[in-house]
Amino acid sequence: QVQLAESGGGLVQAGGSLRLSCTASGSFFSNNNMGWYRQAPGKQRELVAGITSAGSTNYADSVKDRFLISRDNAKNTVYLQMNSLNPEDTAVYLCNAKVPIVTGTGWYVYWGKGTLVTVSS
Repeated sequence: QVQLAESGGGLVQAGGSLRLSCTASGSFFSNNNMGWYRQAPGKQRELVAGITSAGSTNYADSVKDRFLISRDNAKNTVYLQMNSLNPEDTAVYLCNAKVPIVTGTGWYVYWGKGTLVTVSS
């Protein structure tokens, strides 16, 4: 079982920055693929950014060049640095962990409870 705890959300003005953190426990963190998703009211959950165990990253088009995902395996933590925020970024941001099954047959998927980011205009 993996527990994920997000922090760093809050209220920020448009153009501002926030850094989200997600600390994981209960697994070999360095083996996990990690990601940040977000869900705005009335909208589907969407992938914001992901980072593999090898450090490869991917981003939603809407956040490229503004957001940066990184990980610190020594701290079991993944970060999301968010710059140039705009009101459309307002959402609950959720941490996601994909833990490889030892047999190599797939992944276990875990979610945090989320942290709210509100961007005012």
